[in-house]
Amino acid sequence: MQRSLIAGNWKMNGSKKNLSDLAEQLFNLKCDADVVIFPPSVYICDAVEAFSGASIAVGAQDVSENSRGAYTGEISSEMLIDVGCEYCIVGHSERRSLFGEDNHKIAGKFYQASKVGLTPILCLGETLNQREKDETLDVITAQLNAVVEYTGKFFPSDLVVAYEPVWAIGSGKSANTDQIQIVHKYIRCKLREKGLSAKILYGGSVTPENTKELLKESDIDGLLVGGASLDAKSFVQICKLA
Repeated sequence: MQRSLIAGNWKMNGSKKNLSDLAEQLFNLKCDADVVIFPPSVYICDAVEAFSGASIAVGAQDVSENSRGAYTGEISSEMLIDVGCEYCIVGHSERRSLFGEDNHKIAGKFYQASKVGLTPILCLGETLNQREKDETLDVITAQLNAVVEYTGKFFPSDLVVAYEPVWAIGSGKSANTDQIQIVHKYIRCKLREKGLSAKILYGGSVTPENTKELLKESDIDGLLVGGASLDAKSFVQICKLA
């Protein structure tokens, strides 16, 4: 049985104190899951230093689709590797909805990250309107196919996908396990058709209270945790339950 992956996405939150509190709680963490923290980019170097010697990886919340050049404010995959990142998040629903990132742009980011050895966590998910119109699987297919077609055969062996229904993120209302299982199983089947396998995470109002219920499902290989990852005690509890 493969190890679960627990990923904590701070979004544009947190501070050096948050990082210090979390490092103190997590440094000697003993659990059966792999753990990665995604702080804001200004704290990445601090996080890498704080978790040096611990079994906690650090990732970036975003990455440029360009390798270098005149792109003020952007951060390349090579730079992230240079400062000690091992992962990055690609295609988070907030990047799609708030910053207008389309499937092609996200595919470019995935490719750049994979090319230099970062592990991109590819986020897929539908809006409430799309779910109500019964378009969930069509949306997932389009998001996934864009990356597969752009990347071609250049895929990391440790492929990670995160299903995050947009309507569940930050709402306090997680999707139910039947809904999640259907989508996760569908993603796994679509990847197998292309000769690919992946860890498939669930993201959307994950808490210590629903962690065990989520992870008991056969097609949920880990969790992408938002708000609860900012609270050291809550995040440690989630990791220990995994």
